[in-house]
Amino acid sequence: MKKKRIVSVLGRVFVSLIVIFLMFYVMLPAINLRDQNFIMFLILSILAVLTVNFMTVVKRFFASLGGGRRVIIGRDTATGMPIFGREQEEEREPISLAEPLKIGFGAIAVLIALSFLASLLGAKLFNAGRYRDLIQITDRDFTADVAEINMNQIPVVDKDTAVRLGSRKLGEMTELVSQFEIQEDYTQINYKKSPYRVTPLAYADPIKWLFNRQKGLPAYITVNMVTQETDLVWLESGMKYSPSEYFFRNIYRCLRFSYPTKMFDQVTFEIDDEGTPYWVAPTITYRIGWWNGKDIDGAVLVNACTGESQYYAKADVPQWIDQLYHSNLIIEQLDDNGRFQNGYFNSILGQRGVRRTTYGYNYLAIDDDVYLYTGMSSVTADESNIGFVLVNLRTKETRFYAIPGATESSAMASAQGQVQHLNYVATFPLLLNISDRPTYFISLKDGAGLVKMYAFVDVAQYQIVGTGNTIDEAKENYRKALNLEADVELPSGQPQEIKGIIEDIADVVVGGNSCYYFTLKGQEQVYTAVITVSEQLPFAKPGDGVSLKIVVPEAGAASTVEVTGFSITRPESETAEFPAAEPVTQAAEN
Repeated sequence: MKKKRIVSVLGRVFVSLIVIFLMFYVMLPAINLRDQNFIMFLILSILAVLTVNFMTVVKRFFASLGGGRRVIIGRDTATGMPIFGREQEEEREPISLAEPLKIGFGAIAVLIALSFLASLLGAKLFNAGRYRDLIQITDRDFTADVAEINMNQIPVVDKDTAVRLGSRKLGEMTELVSQFEIQEDYTQINYKKSPYRVTPLAYADPIKWLFNRQKGLPAYITVNMVTQETDLVWLESGMKYSPSEYFFRNIYRCLRFSYPTKMFDQVTFEIDDEGTPYWVAPTITYRIGWWNGKDIDGAVLVNACTGESQYYAKADVPQWIDQLYHSNLIIEQLDDNGRFQNGYFNSILGQRGVRRTTYGYNYLAIDDDVYLYTGMSSVTADESNIGFVLVNLRTKETRFYAIPGATESSAMASAQGQVQHLNYVATFPLLLNISDRPTYFISLKDGAGLVKMYAFVDVAQYQIVGTGNTIDEAKENYRKALNLEADVELPSGQPQEIKGIIEDIADVVVGGNSCYYFTLKGQEQVYTAVITVSEQLPFAKPGDGVSLKIVVPEAGAASTVEVTGFSITRPESETAEFPAAEPVTQAAEN
């Protein structure tokens, strides 16, 4: 009989362990007391043990009441476990069924009390200064940090448009569309010195997974945010690890069983410089109290094809990683920094110096890193910004630029107002440096989500807008709008002045305006100037000596250089060597 009881005890232990493992397999908490999910897992585990060990006792107890039998609940003298039945009473030590329940629920009460205490220790009421200091902001100069980029380097694709382009690309592949769908991550990265959005494929359903899991996901999608070119990148070896996998190849389960004590933030999809797909899993640390003040201290990189993984401390994360910090975490820390500049109670009552982020953000590519851009405004002002911030999403370096101006929503409304008869919708702005002037760049989309026009909106005075069917046309109209404002001075942008002899020249019509393309003797560089730059352009011909004022392009920029000033300086019979560049002596002509 004792053997039977031991088997019964072992059976209950085995069932309890199975239930606990299944809960762990589904919940995937970090085995770490600083993980709130782990505390919840412990509570549920205690409930599971209580349920498994006493469910049968309770069931038979109530069943026996109807049969008129005497039921004795006790504890086995050999094993100490609860028993019931018709064994001799002398073998039983009478106990109360409520005793183990009290122990179990007592443990649950202790865990809940400790959780409440831990949350209280990290409350913002007691740690306002520490929440403020989670992110360190330095004041910087905009024109020094953000260089003016060439017009053909401006990203015109937002996430919504990227999703549409990706879906259209997959739809062209009839052999894929029936088996796979697109996982709508569309992480923004810098790839080959250009802004891209990348996202993997996913299995369409469990049946498709069953038939394709051996080879894995065959490709991922890239969208060039400048050219809108969309590619389906095929892999020699398919991606075996992804969120759409099941069982132990699911990326979250792979991470948890490989790093059981690590706490992970949102996992993102990126590719390295060779195009190899990786999953980037930032690791969480808490800076305040027990589990408050979330921050990132490193990352685990998982090769999506092989499953090989490696942990990197934050300082050692590879350069090609572009989004170690999730944007929502950065926005939360920026809001806490602005809210608690002068303490917790000031954030509620006086609100002196309190500021917040505006409702939205975008990304800038600077020095092969991705920066989050968002405006900062006073909590009492809804229509104007006091400045804006750029945050490096790999290092969390944060720069503040004190440039008052319109909010992004105001700029979007201003751009839409210029084309209100077309009912176009403005995308969230991208902040650019146009002739040393902070300027919002906005794409205007039609009802189908396709980009139809572009707009430049002045940050300082959002009523100054230039729109056009091409980026060049929109920029030219923006420059003209700036010149029409009497109280606005158009900066020279420090252009360069050069002189030379025209070797070849041609004119074309772009967006309704005449545009001239020409080269100078001794150079392969192509120059471009719109008709509004100079009234002498229609009369220029090969052999003419000219003086040009140009916006100096960045290294690696496109082959065409924008001309902002043009004049014929010598008769065509005159010859001269092409001189070295000379510094600008006056502002560019317009």
